[in-house]
Amino acid sequence: MTARLTLPPTTPGARLLGFGSVQPENVVTNDDVAATIDTNDQWIRERVGIRSRRIVADGASLVDMASDAGARAVKDSGLAPSEIDTVIFASCTMPTPIPNGAAQTAERLGIPAPAAFDLNAACAGFCYGLGGAAGLIRGGSSRNVLVIGAEKLSDWLDWTDRSTAIIFADGAGAAVVGTAPDEESVGVGPVAWGSAGELAHMIIVKPENNALHQEGQAVFRWATTKVAPVALRAIELAGLTPADIDVFVPHQANLRIIEAVAKRLRAKGAREDMRVADDIVESGNTSSASIPLALDHMRADGRLRSGDTVLLVGFGAGLSYAGQVVVCP
Repeated sequence: MTARLTLPPTTPGARLLGFGSVQPENVVTNDDVAATIDTNDQWIRERVGIRSRRIVADGASLVDMASDAGARAVKDSGLAPSEIDTVIFASCTMPTPIPNGAAQTAERLGIPAPAAFDLNAACAGFCYGLGGAAGLIRGGSSRNVLVIGAEKLSDWLDWTDRSTAIIFADGAGAAVVGTAPDEESVGVGPVAWGSAGELAHMIIVKPENNALHQEGQAVFRWATTKVAPVALRAIELAGLTPADIDVFVPHQANLRIIEAVAKRLRAKGAREDMRVADDIVESGNTSSASIPLALDHMRADGRLRSGDTVLLVGFGAGLSYAGQVVVCP
């Protein structure tokens, strides 16, 4: 006789419970960057929209930043660390692949024996982690998941390469995802995701110097044409229309990309008063940390409020992309 498996009871879905973020105190302006490479403040602002970025200068590690952001998110959620049963750590800048960042971060936060794993979807990492967390909760494998996006990109830059040194930065952001008790309280929509592996060569780490390299113009052309359809698909999967979106938080890659995608969404029915994240101006491109950083900063500024319907979309190296609609806690 074949044994029959028993599956855990499923739940209606997941919802966001809290946010947290952290950035280095060290601010690097465009003039600071221009002191070492051939560029200037106006050139950087016109091409990528960045005025300044934060770079670790005190020796803090990637796990240090992830732990600080995670602790803030757990506190904001109102849960105790003991109530977190899963930690997902999204990053593409771990200094070594073993041990993973998730288990180290969980131990520092006093989370007892959680499921803990890292994932690398580069700048789409936080949205991948959020999609994974919602699936684990919906399937009954987890109840409360800490999702962290953290990057220390300064360790992976050639500071003489103008195409990357002006863009990337350090930081960490996190969210706690919990069980929705009923269908009315579901706050994380289905994830729309995918990849374009044939374009993997556009963003790589060069083996000769372990430095990040990207084909900036090619990435720009891809993002300005391919990201909006992913965002629209995420809206469709959530059973909504573009007019339902209050806040749009895309990966903070380039202000011109952000503005181009927002324009495409408005052409498809998104409202003119839809608030659009522009955290890149003062934070730079922090890869998997950029979306949770922007969420936390917009909330602090009063541009993101409880109950807002928020569209997230991440995209980057791989090339990988993902997006979902969430409700602000």
